[in-house]
Amino acid sequence: MRLTVIGSSGSVPGPASPSSSYLLEADDADGRTWRVLLDAGSGALGVLQRFCDPRDLDAVLISHLHPDHCADLAHLDTYLSYHPDGPAEPVTVYGPFGTAGRIAQLKGTDEHSAALPCVVWQASGHTRIGPMLVTVESVRHPVPAYAFRIEGPSEDPATASAILTYSGDTDECDGLEVAAADADVLLCEASFLETDDAPEGLHLTGLAAGQVAERARAGRLILTHIPPWTDCPSVHAEAASAYDGPIDLAHPGLRVEL
Repeated sequence: MRLTVIGSSGSVPGPASPSSSYLLEADDADGRTWRVLLDAGSGALGVLQRFCDPRDLDAVLISHLHPDHCADLAHLDTYLSYHPDGPAEPVTVYGPFGTAGRIAQLKGTDEHSAALPCVVWQASGHTRIGPMLVTVESVRHPVPAYAFRIEGPSEDPATASAILTYSGDTDECDGLEVAAADADVLLCEASFLETDDAPEGLHLTGLAAGQVAERARAGRLILTHIPPWTDCPSVHAEAASAYDGPIDLAHPGLRVEL
């Protein structure tokens, strides 16, 4: 599997990044490349086009329905529906209950999107998309939210599969621990610092993200969803105080082979 960061800014778009969005690609046994978009936050569709034609997406996985994770579904609907080459094949959107209505709301209509048919997540349920097996776990956030555990082909011929875990937005919780266990890459939000007067049940700190990665025995930690007003080096330092493995700060264009 290949992960490309499309947008990594937390809560709002930043001056150098759209809101949360990540492209995951995997090749099946016949050589076909499958493309899945994890979240579609504000501004993501523009950057996505640097790396693939949105009409080549096979699915979109939405962690929750806050706009910094789903707002560009409206633009994706427009791109698929009105491209001059003609309407594209529908792209299935997997998301929480209410996703179809949320897309309609973002479009300013009462009609559900024909271009983006929706499937509702079931906690601890499994979904196969090409060579990738997706398991979702309910996590702690003010709205229904899910972490993704995605198992797919590995670049290492000695390893049968690789595991990517994406936290979505969450505070510490059992669902995140289950999703993150033994992940090769943990793509984890870290919106707060320990010095912030942060409310519970909303987001992780850099320290908490590092602690989750350490407990999970994750092979690599990528810190993401850092708001423009939060100091990235400080988030990195907090995570490094709890986790001994390699740590990256997500940014658009960062590419990782699993």
